[in-house]
Amino acid sequence: MSRSATRVIAAVVAVLAFAPAARAGGPSLVIGAAEDDVRSPVLADAKAQMDLIRLAGFGAVRITQIWSPGETTLAPADLAILDNVVAAARLDGIEVIATVLNANAKTAPLTPEAQSDFAAYTADLLTQVPAIRHVIVGNEPNLNLYWLPQFDASGGDAAATAYESLLAATYDAVKAADPMVEVIGGAVSPRGNDQPNGPRLTHSPTTFIPDLGAAYRASGRTTPIMDAFAFHPYEDNSSIAPVKGLNPKSTSVMIADYGKLVALLGKAFDGTPQPGSTLPIYYDEFGVQSQIPPEEASLYTGAEQSTTKPVDEATQAVYYKQAIQLAFCSPTVKGFFIFHSVDETALTGWQSGLYYPDGTPKASLVPTRLAIQEAHRGVVAHCPGLQLTPKAKASQRGARLVLSCDIDCTYVAQLYRLPGMLLTTRRGRAIGGVATTLPVQAPRAAGRYRLRLTLTAPVNLGKPAIVLLPVSPR
Repeated sequence: MSRSATRVIAAVVAVLAFAPAARAGGPSLVIGAAEDDVRSPVLADAKAQMDLIRLAGFGAVRITQIWSPGETTLAPADLAILDNVVAAARLDGIEVIATVLNANAKTAPLTPEAQSDFAAYTADLLTQVPAIRHVIVGNEPNLNLYWLPQFDASGGDAAATAYESLLAATYDAVKAADPMVEVIGGAVSPRGNDQPNGPRLTHSPTTFIPDLGAAYRASGRTTPIMDAFAFHPYEDNSSIAPVKGLNPKSTSVMIADYGKLVALLGKAFDGTPQPGSTLPIYYDEFGVQSQIPPEEASLYTGAEQSTTKPVDEATQAVYYKQAIQLAFCSPTVKGFFIFHSVDETALTGWQSGLYYPDGTPKASLVPTRLAIQEAHRGVVAHCPGLQLTPKAKASQRGARLVLSCDIDCTYVAQLYRLPGMLLTTRRGRAIGGVATTLPVQAPRAAGRYRLRLTLTAPVNLGKPAIVLLPVSPR
């Protein structure tokens, strides 16, 4: 076992010490890209960008939609763009998640009127674009970039209280329009300084999440304000391996600090009508920036910030796999999104994609795509407490007997001549999602036959599945 794999497992064991009984993660983990390049008034352009997302192995895309003060309905131009996004996504089998947010702190919806407008706008978007079934409310309300004031005159919380009110109003408006839409709250940044007199007014998640819970409790509300929680578990810079957790005393929360995040949600909401420690989590932004090769430098503008500390593309792929492994093993994590699929051209932005700005793939694309595939196949990591049972179908195609498992499965194939004579036993392994011809053929002699398949997961072993297939002589 490699040293990196050992570190991943050690981190996961620490995570699971805090894990509630609910299980998301695993092969059902939604793995996508946070990418607005798919937003285009031209369907062909939206489809071209969506194709890159599909080719990278992603099954979902998270886009943003800016709300402006006074708006209560989606503008026709924005509707046309979103229609193109969902049309392109449908053609590529991609799920769309939308974040509705204000552009900056100056436009934060603070008043009851502004919050009512924001809520109505979000509900209207989901009504006009019914293919979008998941919506994130706001973005990083614990940072002064998107939300001010962060503190009241006495240095106490202001941001979480106002955001809780917005989330409640939006939840009610969305559920009134369509109760089946998933409302996702939070979208919280992983760090902040908690200094009301500091140079940058921000809250850490360690403070903001409990403040959000306190605001909810104080409201006296008897219904939830969100169905899931979004979080941005970026590392302090791109050179830090995802498996490296923080000092427990740190106020930041990274992707390896899943147990800390669950504990914060539990502290905030457990014992109220709003689920806390069992609340599904979306890591809707996570990125590792890669170094720009000299031959690709002409595609970019500006200069890289010294604090970014980008890594080579091979390391980027390793770090993305580690992050996927951690999300896969986290029982309440429902989704993991890489920010972006395609690099931003400005070096002051994010060069965290799997493609250069012209759509040329980086060296990190293929290994990252393999990690995504291994997650869906159930073999990307061994997770304490995760027990998988394959779902399988068997069929006869002439003399061939064919097996398809939803995840990787090891099989014991036994062919019987009825009523009970065992003719042959064969063992092997099938790749999840790939039809596999078994090393057993239908007999030539007349008679009644049956194939019995005993199927188990090769990693994260759970109960075996049994499949029985009547076999006709060829």
